[in-house]
Amino acid sequence: MGMPVSLALRGRHADDDLAAQAWANALEVLRTADRVFSTYRPDSYISRLNRAELTVADCPPEVAEVLALGERARVESRGAFDVRRFAGLDPSGVVKGWAVERAAQALAQLAGTDYCLSAGGDMVCQVSGPDSPAWRIGIEDPHQPDKLAAVVPIRDGAIATSGLHRRGDHITDARTGVTPTALASVTVIHRSLTQADIDATAAFALGADGLAWLRSRSERTGLVVLADGTRQLFGDSTRATTSSIMSAVMGRWATK
Repeated sequence: MGMPVSLALRGRHADDDLAAQAWANALEVLRTADRVFSTYRPDSYISRLNRAELTVADCPPEVAEVLALGERARVESRGAFDVRRFAGLDPSGVVKGWAVERAAQALAQLAGTDYCLSAGGDMVCQVSGPDSPAWRIGIEDPHQPDKLAAVVPIRDGAIATSGLHRRGDHITDARTGVTPTALASVTVIHRSLTQADIDATAAFALGADGLAWLRSRSERTGLVVLADGTRQLFGDSTRATTSSIMSAVMGRWATK
């Protein structure tokens, strides 16, 4: 999928044949997603859709699922996020989080084992019981990538970050085709990596409106770093899971 993928395991099956098989199964999910959705492979279903060789009905059902997620994101982001572009379909903004979340299901079968699956910096994290420590996830400072803007404890959930400091101008506002410059990075924590990844990208694409948009959405929490280096928290602190995360990192995420 053109990105680094890594796995950390702790517990009963951290280093055995079951772990090796689960890892192989997770990678196969990602490879299958690449074969179906890649815009770089001429034989992928998305490439063939863009050449009008197929209809959505001719594709695996996952294609319709991903396109429906993209359409919902378009509506919710007021058009800033859109998988339908002038050059054709490009569901990459949905597929990464969606595929990694699906791949993590193979790891969830490892009893008594904590896992953290990362792909391109977006992660699904799970601990197996109340005595397991949370995974501590570092968020890069987009202005100084060798430093951390925050460290987030996650026990059962996902985290996704969107920004330009690693991959250049790859995010645009679909309404204008222009790369926004108001935000340096957006990090979203949610129970679903699919949703966290979509929301992080959509908020970045919304530019100056991204932070207010995130604050209007329930069950999300996270950090926005503005272009001038200012850091802003968002989140529904009335929810227990969000409240525990917010209180754990509040000192590190204080606004400059």
